[in-house]
Amino acid sequence: MSRILMISDIHGCIEQFNDLLDAIHYNPSKDNLILLGDYVDRGPRSKETVERVKELVNNHNVIALRGNHDQRLVDLVRTKSETVQGKFLEHGGMQTLQSYCHFVSENMDEELFKQAREYIRVNFSSHIDFLESLPLYYEDLHHIYVHAGLNPKYINWREQIEYDFMYIKEEFHQSEPRTDKLVIFGHTRTIELHDSSDIWFGRGKIGIDGGCAYGMQLNCLICDEGIYTTASIKNLWNGD
Repeated sequence: MSRILMISDIHGCIEQFNDLLDAIHYNPSKDNLILLGDYVDRGPRSKETVERVKELVNNHNVIALRGNHDQRLVDLVRTKSETVQGKFLEHGGMQTLQSYCHFVSENMDEELFKQAREYIRVNFSSHIDFLESLPLYYEDLHHIYVHAGLNPKYINWREQIEYDFMYIKEEFHQSEPRTDKLVIFGHTRTIELHDSSDIWFGRGKIGIDGGCAYGMQLNCLICDEGIYTTASIKNLWNGD
């Protein structure tokens, strides 16, 4: 059986991502790599991260899900919503603009922001199309993979709204599982779940976001013939 390798919330930390793949001896011809979303924002190299994920999906049948930060970048480029713009900048979007646009600085005014958004729309439409096309969940025989979680209010979790797949937190964390399959999720840093950046093993669910872009670590959950192990790469960058 092939190994299943699960990684989430890379957030522009491309060096840590590549180092982690090397550390676990990722073999594209043998391993099943599943990425749980949030490739952009906060970290320094969002553009390179999206390019790398795109290459893995297109050439190696990697499964990549859509996270809330990925959706927010799509919405930023596709719309002119001031609400989206505010949320984008509030949650690490400046680093994404700097990654994609060489002319962006911390002292950016409204006109420069518009230029940056248009620059991405014109020059990186393939990235935006790619992020927009990513599924919200993936399912196999034993697992459900999702960026944020499943809303316990839904008997059939597939019927929950898109927002829940990308944003839900406490309501999911504190609920009893409504599925026999193990739910693998990111979005919530594991330090918020058990005071550690290591992978969190809960009842019927496993959280894997190690908070790499916050100077913590990038985690990988490995399933090999039903046995779960973990690997991680520390990030010494402090996020400033």
